[in-house]
Amino acid sequence: MEYRHRSRLAKMCEGFFSPMQDDSPEIRLMRFACAGQAEEAAKLFGESKQFGGLPAVDTPYGRFEGADGIRRFAAGWLERFQAESAEITPVCQTQSGGRSVTEMNVSFVKDGMIDEVPMFAVGDLRANGMLDEARIYCNFTRVPGLTPYRKPIFRSAHLEMGDPNLLTGSFREYYEALHHVPKVDVERIIASMGDGCVFGGYEPITGDEPETEDPAPMDRETLTRIYTDMSNHIPRWVGMRYETLIDNGITAVIEWQHIVTDLGVEEAGRVCMSGISAYSRGTDGRLCSIRICDYAGFERTIDWSKTPISREEAFSINRVHVFPAGVGNG
Repeated sequence: MEYRHRSRLAKMCEGFFSPMQDDSPEIRLMRFACAGQAEEAAKLFGESKQFGGLPAVDTPYGRFEGADGIRRFAAGWLERFQAESAEITPVCQTQSGGRSVTEMNVSFVKDGMIDEVPMFAVGDLRANGMLDEARIYCNFTRVPGLTPYRKPIFRSAHLEMGDPNLLTGSFREYYEALHHVPKVDVERIIASMGDGCVFGGYEPITGDEPETEDPAPMDRETLTRIYTDMSNHIPRWVGMRYETLIDNGITAVIEWQHIVTDLGVEEAGRVCMSGISAYSRGTDGRLCSIRICDYAGFERTIDWSKTPISREEAFSINRVHVFPAGVGNG
């Protein structure tokens, strides 16, 4: 069977050690969804979370709460992707602190061809192989008819960027140099990366090309140009507040939400959304793979008639006038 779209995710994760527990509950959930086994999917969750609240599966196209909601998620998975069948191929797994994240390719069969969709599946774990909540991420262009808006999943405790002291090594160095005021430090960013560092894995679809090129390291001159350009609007427009951190010492995964300034709204239409990033460390301790799943650059194309909340409410979430000097410097 031929591919309509291929994923670069497996190539992005080559060359570094990543142990895999194939029976991890977030993997089982995705397999049940691909098989349309709604009851089996619901059995991975309790009637309520262990310490209160409804269990849930949060997807790019909506949130499904409680046992009935989780059944609807699994029963409607193939239909939402307009597929006849699907199967998953786990690629990279990161487990820490009661959470498990599996990056995987989901192969959807449509009209006799395969659409290979790279996804993050994040599980909040509880005892006996069960889940309290699962969150699924992929690029919006991979979901038929989806507009590029992901409603914030978490209620931010405060409107400041994450504390770098929670991070370690090259991950901390990269994050602090990029996302903390008063400005981006391009030299520190470049120094945090190994010579073979690759970027991507969750890119938007831009056409019907059957194959994608293998990821290749960027030269230092190109990286410097890219991050210098970013420094023109970070943190003037937007800051990153991480809401979960899963770091096994090899790969660090963060689920994050934006904090958006007035200038970000006025100049670029930036709006708070949820996203996820994975950063893998090479044998030299520097970053060797950066994989980010977000909708950056597509904000002005959002169709607000298709979003779960109004435009006005969306622009009110995690909104600040400006980042004060010194915020988030650790």
